[in-house]
Amino acid sequence: MTERPEPVTRADGSSAQLLVVDDEEALLDLLGDALRFAGYEVRTARSGFEALRTAADERPDLLVLDVNLPDLDGFEVCQRLRRDGEDVPVVFLTARDDPADLRAGFTGGGDDYVTKPFSLEELLLRIEAVLRRSRSDRSEPSRLTCGDLVLDEDAHRVWRGGGEVALSPTEFRLLRYLMLNRDRVVSRN
Repeated sequence: MTERPEPVTRADGSSAQLLVVDDEEALLDLLGDALRFAGYEVRTARSGFEALRTAADERPDLLVLDVNLPDLDGFEVCQRLRRDGEDVPVVFLTARDDPADLRAGFTGGGDDYVTKPFSLEELLLRIEAVLRRSRSDRSEPSRLTCGDLVLDEDAHRVWRGGGEVALSPTEFRLLRYLMLNRDRVVSRN
């Protein structure tokens, strides 16, 4: 059984915020639900101009960006973000698989390029990888702390009162989830 990727968090331990941009409502809903379930905070937009406004207002940690949008295409959205000095990571998610489109995505400032149809697991892994790279570029800590409990996300190690605690991968994910949601009521599921 494959393990689901761990969502990358912000330096303060809160969930990373993703902006998902696609004009297909069904796909937008599916991606939003799946990414929220994976532990991310998700905002959505259905057009290029809406994506630019939302990115400016919300300051997301990563964009999942379709190329074929009704007003500005995704390549133009990414180029405008870069031109405005925004270094937010961009993962293109598109049906356009021509090598020229791939080239345009990367040369225009994209960090990754996933073609439709796609595997949700692969998309989650790519999002996690891009977020980790962008976070390490900013040298943000990868540790969560709650009282005398310390969880190192990168090393998958936990300490309590200075002594290391051995946890299975499932126990680690559960503890991490609880630490990220401290002071909140969470369901048993």
